[in-house]
Amino acid sequence: MGSVCSLARRDVLKWIPAAFCSRIFAQQPALDFPKEARARLSVTSYPFRAFINSPKNHDRNASLPGMDMTEFPAFVAEKFGVFNVNPLVNHFSSTEPAYLDSFRAALEKAHSHIVDLGLPGGRFYAVDASVRRQAVAVGRQHVDIAVLLNSPSVRQHVNGAKSETPDVALAAASLGELAEYGAKKNVVINLENDSPGAEDPFFLAAIIEKAGNPYLRGLPDFGNSLLGHDAEFNKKAITAMMKHAFNMCHVKDAVQGSGDKMYQVDLASAFELAKQASYRGYFSMEFETGAGDPVAGTKRLVEETLHYLS
Repeated sequence: MGSVCSLARRDVLKWIPAAFCSRIFAQQPALDFPKEARARLSVTSYPFRAFINSPKNHDRNASLPGMDMTEFPAFVAEKFGVFNVNPLVNHFSSTEPAYLDSFRAALEKAHSHIVDLGLPGGRFYAVDASVRRQAVAVGRQHVDIAVLLNSPSVRQHVNGAKSETPDVALAAASLGELAEYGAKKNVVINLENDSPGAEDPFFLAAIIEKAGNPYLRGLPDFGNSLLGHDAEFNKKAITAMMKHAFNMCHVKDAVQGSGDKMYQVDLASAFELAKQASYRGYFSMEFETGAGDPVAGTKRLVEETLHYLS
């Protein structure tokens, strides 16, 4: 029998398991990235959560001026000269079609784009299969919202109950199913190194590798893996996540841990790791609000990022 490469796809399908074939022939995500440095920048809504009016935003500070998410694209364009945004879905006042249409109109008016949509968590490795199915179902609903907003990706948080041990096989099966749905819609599912355990960078990398779907990717955060660890661990974490990154990376120069301890991020090293990985996607500013004013801090992050991308 000839090699796989010399056979027609219909012949290959006769003797290779269907699940494996889907990985071989899976379509890569379709997205053209800008090359100009500033056009690769984005700003997340999370650092500005104290200002954002939304029924699901529990971090709103009523003593501060408020804004609706429909005002965010213009705010980012005016304050930072950045024309990409990375909002959290829980920061929207609504997810009804009419509201989403108004957000799209706000993007257009500000000459801006949405480059990633941040989602809440799902228990993708729960022992109870019905809980896993529910996590996938909710994830699919958010993918549909991303389609309406023309977002190329969603950042899917992974949660776990304290009684459950993170399970690569269960998580890969569930998130692989969500990625298959994302592939049909051309929406990438990004996993971020964030909370310890459920979003450990090496656990997430193992999930992505086992799932083997090009629509399930890593979202490296430059600072999150410093919490409870040292700079060397953070470097290894960024490297592991960068290996699987596609379109989104979070930039911060500090991160606040327990007891208000502040960890400083080695940005020069982080950007070098991105360069070594030939990362071509977006860098989204996510200033650590414990380090000061989010407007001034985000302006600094923009300047630092442009310096390292020059």
